[in-house]
Amino acid sequence: MLKKLNHPLAYIVLILSLAFGFRYFFSSQLTQEGNKQSTKAFFAASFPNELGKNQALKQYENKIIVLNFWASWCEPCREEMPELSALHNEYKARNVVVLGMAIEDVAAVNDFLKETKVSYPLFAADIQGMEIASLLGNNKGVLPYTVIINADGSIVKSFFGRVTKPLLEKSLLPLLQK
Repeated sequence: MLKKLNHPLAYIVLILSLAFGFRYFFSSQLTQEGNKQSTKAFFAASFPNELGKNQALKQYENKIIVLNFWASWCEPCREEMPELSALHNEYKARNVVVLGMAIEDVAAVNDFLKETKVSYPLFAADIQGMEIASLLGNNKGVLPYTVIINADGSIVKSFFGRVTKPLLEKSLLPLLQK
């Protein structure tokens, strides 16, 4: 009986060890490379937009970015989208862009957009989006997760959970006064 139990338990321990090892490897790369370096993977990536057209994220370099990781099944993600749209519309003339990184495929993003109007660019990043979020500090693996990246490529602030426009403006306004 004990021998039968040890065999599946050994597989579970092995799988968990490998998962933690990969997570440690990628998170230690982030801390070793520093704040600006952690955004390099983001700017090197490209993801399909809601139309399925692949877009290079490098096009957003030298902008202040409010990067929001979300999913259509995530209620707090859905709740914050009108405020993110308002923020995008109000600050886009000041070199600020809001980007939505969906942890879903293009079809799910399209289905969501049939119900909800969003004024900022959305990308279907699927599981790769969580890898990027992790590199940008989402060590909890939660959604929504929002990161503010300065025009110089450094991470200014990150937020776990639902954000509001006033909360984001508190971090953005000092960047705009420089």
